[in-house]
This record gives sequence, C-alpha cells and structure tokens, in this order.
Amino acid sequence: MRALALALLVASPAAADVLVAARTLRAGSLVEAGDVILLSDPAPLGAAQSPDEAVGLEARVTLYARRPIPVASLGPPALVERNQLVTLVFQAGGLEIRADGRALGRGAEGETVRIMNLSSRSTVSGTIAGPGLVSVP
Repeated sequence: MRALALALLVASPAAADVLVAARTLRAGSLVEAGDVILLSDPAPLGAAQSPDEAVGLEARVTLYARRPIPVASLGPPALVERNQLVTLVFQAGGLEIRADGRALGRGAEGETVRIMNLSSRSTVSGTIAGPGLVSVP
C-alpha cells in the first residue's frame, strides 16, 4: 500500500509557477508586463516560469490567451523590417563606406539579413548592427 501511495506522489506533476498570456498576442508583437499572468499550474517543459523571461521580447508565433508561453517562441525585437530603407556600412581599417539599401527580410540585432543596394541593385548579406543599420563584411 505504501508503494502505491509513493508511486502516485512521484507520478503526479508538481505545481510550479507557469507564465501564460493574458490575451492573444500576434506574432511580431512586443510582450509587455500587462500581457502575461503568472499561474500556479504544472509547467510544461520549455515554458516560461517568470515574467522576466518574456517581458520586452517579441512573440515569434501567435501566443494564445491563458496558454503557457514557450521560451522558444520568444526572441529579441526586430530592429529591421522587410522593405525598410537601411544604411549599409562596410569598414576595413580606417576606410568606411556607407550606402543606402532596402531590407529583403526582417531581423533583430546580430542576425543576418539580405539587403539590396539601391544604387547598384546588387544583393548582399549583412549583420544587423542597430536600428536601420547593417554591417557588411
């Protein structure tokens, strides 16, 4: 009998804090403090467990109301949007060349994005260095 009681205790999920969306958040929206609720429910594997893990990040997929927020579905906010005009920067030694370009994708700081140089119409890849700024190797 004791073994059965011990097995039931071990098999039952432990109650822990889990972070859920207070309302449905569309992909690409920034998660704010009022958008999340902390509940005492069993936390699924990979779910956020505190507001610090989600607030200030961008939803990569739609997050539905009252459902746990997977940490993998959040990321840093995009600094460059698709079709946005950006500045391409090439640096080598003391030389710096800047050109205007159009982003062919969207991304956050440190991500690689394809850019079309507006003067030559050639496509290059670069790393997002800031809002509207792409560094080209």
